[in-house]
Formats: sequence, structure tokens, C-alpha cells
Amino acid sequence: MEWYRQEALTEAVGHPLGLAQANCSVSQRGVLRGVHFAQVPPSQAKLVTCVHGAVLDAVVDLRVGSPTFGVVELVRLDDVDRNVVYLAEGLGHAFLSLADDSVVTYLCSEVYRPGREHAVHPLDPALGIDWPADIVPRLSAKDAAAPTLAQAAAVGLLPSYEDCQAWYGTLRDRLSNCCPTG
Repeated sequence: MEWYRQEALTEAVGHPLGLAQANCSVSQRGVLRGVHFAQVPPSQAKLVTCVHGAVLDAVVDLRVGSPTFGVVELVRLDDVDRNVVYLAEGLGHAFLSLADDSVVTYLCSEVYRPGREHAVHPLDPALGIDWPADIVPRLSAKDAAAPTLAQAAAVGLLPSYEDCQAWYGTLRDRLSNCCPTG
């Protein structure tokens, strides 16, 4: 399975994914992880896929001021269809394991920095995430204690759309400065 090709991703997002860390998590059916995000800049872009089992992946626009703020996109990631999700800096990420021993892998643009990592409660009704009704979600203590979207916004935890756009511009500038087209 080829799930990352630098040229294709660079063309799709306008800049390369700088690889700083790779992660792998194994989850039992019902484990719900997220909605996780990091402060911008630099935050942490991710390329995510499920190499074994199945998960329902949720991408949430957490960028205050974004025209799509609060919008959720759901994508099934599994070992059959082999879909891949790219998460730009400023977007939140969660997934629910639909099978035992689901293996999710991440390529990350920055290393994990605990002091810069945050979460929004994945069961916040304001997000309206349509998790499958036949699965009782199991959350870590950290995710269960995460604030709602409104609480995170009220205390200034969420990234701004403006800061994210400026960061994306910096990443595009790095591409044009290092790799001139001819």
C-alpha cells in the first residue's frame, strides 16, 4: 500500500509535508480519540490512514473566523478502501474505532509538544458529529475532560483563521524559495 507520495501531496496542498514524526496507535472497538489540535504556528499537519481494521475519522475546522468554522467532515478509513486524510494546521482530528485492533498511522509535520496540544470534547453536541449509534464510545480521561467548542473558544484555545492562513503562506513561500520551477 502506497499512502504517501511527496509530489502528489505537495500539488494537492500547495506545499510539502515536512516529516518530523510518525505515530501508530492501536484501538479496540469503541475507543474514541480526539478532537485534538495544536497551537498555530507551527501546529502539526497530519497525514492519517488506517492500515488494519476500521475507524470513522472526523476532521473539524477549529479555526476561529474561518468560513467553515465548526464544520465536520467524516471519512471512513479502513484496510479495504485505503483512504487517507490530510489535516492542515488548525484543524481538529478525532476518530472512533469501528473494529478491534484498528491500527491508525500518522505522518506529522512537527513533533508532539504536550504544552502546545489541546482538545475539544468529541461528544460536544455543538459539533454535531454523527458517531454511529450502535457503538458506545470509550474516551480517555484526558478526552473526557476536554472543554466544549464554546468553552475552548471562550478561553482563547482555538487557532485563528488569520494565523493559519499566514502560516500556510509561510509554508508555500518555503516551497518557492527552495524549489524553483523551471
